[in-house]
Amino acid sequence: MTLPKPEDLIIHSLGECRFPSPLQLGAASGEYHGEFMSDAAKVRFHVELERLEGRPDDLFFERAGPRERLFFDPSKVKAAIVTCGGLCPGINNVIRSVFLSLKYNYGVPEVYGIRYGYRGLNPAYGDGFIRLTHEMVENIHLHGGTFLGSSRGPQPVEVMLDTLADRGIDMLFCVGGDGTQRGADALAQAARRRNLPLAVVGIPKTIDNDIPYVFRSFGYGTAVEKAREVIAGAHAEAKGAPNGIVIVKLMGRNAGFIAAGATTASQEVNFAFIPELPFDLDPPNGFLAHLETRVLQRGHAVIVVAEGAGQHLFGNLPVERDASGNIKHHDIGTYLRDRIIAYFRERRIEANVKYIDPSYLIRSVPANCDDAQLSDRFARYAVHAAMAGKTDLLIGYWHGLFVHVPMHLVTSQKKHLSPKSSLWLSVLAATGQPVLMVNEPVPETTAS
Repeated sequence: MTLPKPEDLIIHSLGECRFPSPLQLGAASGEYHGEFMSDAAKVRFHVELERLEGRPDDLFFERAGPRERLFFDPSKVKAAIVTCGGLCPGINNVIRSVFLSLKYNYGVPEVYGIRYGYRGLNPAYGDGFIRLTHEMVENIHLHGGTFLGSSRGPQPVEVMLDTLADRGIDMLFCVGGDGTQRGADALAQAARRRNLPLAVVGIPKTIDNDIPYVFRSFGYGTAVEKAREVIAGAHAEAKGAPNGIVIVKLMGRNAGFIAAGATTASQEVNFAFIPELPFDLDPPNGFLAHLETRVLQRGHAVIVVAEGAGQHLFGNLPVERDASGNIKHHDIGTYLRDRIIAYFRERRIEANVKYIDPSYLIRSVPANCDDAQLSDRFARYAVHAAMAGKTDLLIGYWHGLFVHVPMHLVTSQKKHLSPKSSLWLSVLAATGQPVLMVNEPVPETTAS
């Protein structure tokens, strides 16, 4: 990971904060039920006790939290929420908590939802605004998906900004992954060029847990929990047939956090493959030979593979992209299935191979208790930031604390699962699988 400079961590502000906060908090320890957060409150970038060569010790994130003075007069604010990209457990929790915090903590009179992502800000698709009410959002956290709908792909920045300006929107909360936050960054920069006092605040949404400076994004824990349930069924299937082999493909386009987390949670996986570590298939030292040994010795095997793993195995096949510009990966799950079937057939070894892809079921379920709490906190910290006139930032989660991360840092890189991390070492310990790398691993960004 390229280390930021101190100036890279500075948070943009819309101007002087002239209005007192309506929150019943104290300015000093012991007052009321909590305290306001000062802009002087910081969180260290590095927390290691040992000072490492070449690592500056003066890098700090601005700590998130409610400010005593606000840029906006809450009684005159119009706010909007947009959700973009793929589904993820907890989106509805975020929508609900943003609304509740704005409406009941700050007294904001008008909160709007934007339908179907950024296209809802483009009049070419019709009027994408709905005015939210308590009755609308009261129970949405009990359901998966997104109450507002979603879409992929960018829209013209100036068109979206015109729409927000015409509607008199003061703050926009952008719930999404790296593509969403690139759009949010572009909107914030365009607003600055026009001198529009628009606060743009990002809330990290990625089931893959691959947004940098966010130790854990909401939805990831639920995905791991549901994936473990699938793996339990896969294990039963594998043991229920002679030489049973079950492949489970999990989400993880560029990062293997779900596959690794589900593997360590399950403890019933024998091989796990992630995008960060290329692997070989062919004998004598490739995966297929190790799988054969496993099946002949134990009579069954469970394989977990992240969707972005093994793309090097497809050679020079054409590259396609989705509406957001993401590479559409070739289906490693069916590829492994077919190669395994052919390999065992060639050796005249009986094998009962099954393939499970639960991805779209896992991502659309309601948030579990852990993610529900995390979603709520991300949402409320985002509201505090916007009310204080902070903009072009994402709410990060760094060493157990919520921080303000400049948007350009978030959009400049992705977080990968480090092969040196305790999580991946736990995967190797739980599966007992050999090292099957054939190339250098994907370069690290944020180690986890």
